[in-house]
Parts: sequence; structure tokens; C-alpha cells
Amino acid sequence: MPVITCIEDLKRLHRARTPRMFYDYAESGSYTEQTFRENTTDFADIRLRQKVAVDMTNRTTESTMVGLPVKMPVGLAPVGMTGMQHADGEILAAKAAEKFGVPFCLSTMSICSIEDVAENTTKPFMFQLYVMKDQDFLANMIARAKQANCSALVLTLDLQILGQRHKDLKNGLSAPPKLTLPVMMDLATRWRWGLGMLGTKRRSFGNIVGHAKGVGDMSSLSSWTSEQFDPQLDWDKVAKIRDMWGGKLILKGILDAEDARIAADFGADAIVVSNHGGRQLDGALSSIRMLPEIVEAVGDKVEIHLDSGIRSGQDVLKALALGAHATWIGRAFIHGLGAMGEAGVTKALEVIHKELDITMALCGERDVKNIGRHDVLLPQGFSGTYS
Repeated sequence: MPVITCIEDLKRLHRARTPRMFYDYAESGSYTEQTFRENTTDFADIRLRQKVAVDMTNRTTESTMVGLPVKMPVGLAPVGMTGMQHADGEILAAKAAEKFGVPFCLSTMSICSIEDVAENTTKPFMFQLYVMKDQDFLANMIARAKQANCSALVLTLDLQILGQRHKDLKNGLSAPPKLTLPVMMDLATRWRWGLGMLGTKRRSFGNIVGHAKGVGDMSSLSSWTSEQFDPQLDWDKVAKIRDMWGGKLILKGILDAEDARIAADFGADAIVVSNHGGRQLDGALSSIRMLPEIVEAVGDKVEIHLDSGIRSGQDVLKALALGAHATWIGRAFIHGLGAMGEAGVTKALEVIHKELDITMALCGERDVKNIGRHDVLLPQGFSGTYS
């Protein structure tokens, strides 16, 4: 294994070993990619407060996420087409998360199905749901998540109309990839990836093909997905899904204080402050910049998580200091998966855990649950210069 010291090291390997269309799918945003960029760069504006002459022994990063014990308050976020970054990617990521002691959330648009992941893990994982127009499919997805004993339903609220991602269109993104001449030339240089894909039967959207009405192959899948995201999703429909599910519910895609208040009053177990990694509304503020306003709006009425922009353990600490109870990583673990499969996901988690632990110590904190606003310094107007 090469020497890996940070997520950026995994990112370089990911880019070298994974076909361009799938690397670009992970490492891109919509339109000008302003929000995609600022999700990470805005973390740099937050400075850490160093403390000395403090007992740094017996530190702990252990916490909880929606009542579940975790080794650190970091979960693997739902990422579509993870199984195209590396063969059987969702299974490998779920296994790495389980062994490490953090949550894994499976995307509706995964390559490996709910059943695939359940058969290859021993502990419950979370399932992320996109709301589709096909009510039978929707009910069946929820039933399958229940059957798989998923520990929580993560309902994504910010992708009922897709933001345009220029790179995906130019690359002709599809799963499996269409074998055009440029794609074949690219695949020829990614032999590790190719060998892995030859060794698996999972090359399409496992939660959809064979489960949605009239979708039995790739040609029918394409037309089905382009028409199925439900633009009429509203709070009444969210309530119906909550009642159908009946278990722990996390609402993902909250980026507005008023939406956060509604979600808190709604009875969600947690909300995820997220802009879909900058892949939807380009020009929106970063998740970390919106976090303080949302925390102020809802207080302790609901557990607040943060997604979009986490690339290090220091980022995790900064999010916790600004009021998040927990965080989610997407691209950070995808870079590990694309670089080295399950071992790469484990390495990404190890890197973030070590960074979090050491940064805690240097900030004078021994318990991750005690991290707070006193641990960071913010520039004036960090979250209040827009009106």
C-alpha cells in the first residue's frame, strides 16, 4: 500500500485508477461548480483555538448518531453509482464502515442492491430514499428496506429536479458505460478497474432493474429514471413516507433555517444540513456557512448533521464546534474506494479519525462530545453577510 497521509493522496490514486466518467461523477458539481468549490474552501476560513497545559490522555471520539453508538461522529453518506467506482463498491464500503464502527447509508441509485449489502454485512445499515412518481415502486423500496432491517431511512429532499452537471453530460455517464471509442480508450488504461468489473455481476442499478415496473434492462432503465423523480414532493408526502416507514427518519438536504424549523416540528430524528455536495443548486451557500443559522433556528429540537465539504478530521471538528451533532462524508470515502477498494475506505476513515483525535488534543479537548464554539475562531460575518 502506498503511503497515505491525507484524503488528497487517495484522490490522486482514485483519479488514476477509475474511468474518467466515474471519477468526474464524484468530483464535480452543477453548472459553474461555485457551491461545490465553496463547500470545501469555506472550511479554511474557520480557525482553530490552540490550548496548552491541558491533560490530553484518555481521549475519546466515541459518540452517537440517531441513538446508535459510533466510533466517531462520521457516517458514509449515500452516493449514487458507488459500485461503478470499484466493483461491488457499496458492499465493500458497507463492510469497511461496519468494521470501523461508523454508519453506512446505501443510495437508492446504488449498483449493489439493498439485498446485496444486507447479505454481505452483519449489522443494520441506513437506506437513502429518492421519492419517485411510481407509488408501487416507492412502497416496495420502503418494504425492502424494512426487510433488510435498515436502522434508519434517510429521505433526500433536494433532488426532485436534477441540477445539470456538465461533466456527466460530456462524458456520456451511464452504468455500465457505453463502449464508445473514447470510453474504450479510457478503459484500456484502467486495467485494475476493468478486471474487477469482469469479476462481478453487479453492473447496473440493483435497486431498480427488476423491481420497477417495465424496467428489465438498461434501455428501459434510462427512460424510467429520467421521468420518475417526483417534482411534487411536499411536506404532506413526506408525512406519508414517515408513516409508511415507521422507524427512525433522517431528512437530508436542509439548507434553510425555516425548512429546518419545519423539519424539527415534523418529528424527524435528525436533519442533514446539505446542498447535495454542490450538485444541485449552484450558487447556494456552503453547508458549513449555513450551519450556524440553522443551529440557532432549531436549537436542540432535532439532531443536526452536516454533509458536503468534509475532507479531514479538522473539518469534522469545525462542524461539531459550530453545532453539528455528527457529520457525513461522501467524496472522501469514494476517493478511498476508487483508489484501493475496501482497504481504501478503511484508510479514509483512519485518516479522518487520526486527524480528529490529534486536533482535539491540540485544542484541549478529550471528549468529542465536548467540542463547541469555544474551540474555533470565525471571521466577522462568516454566516451573516448575506441578506
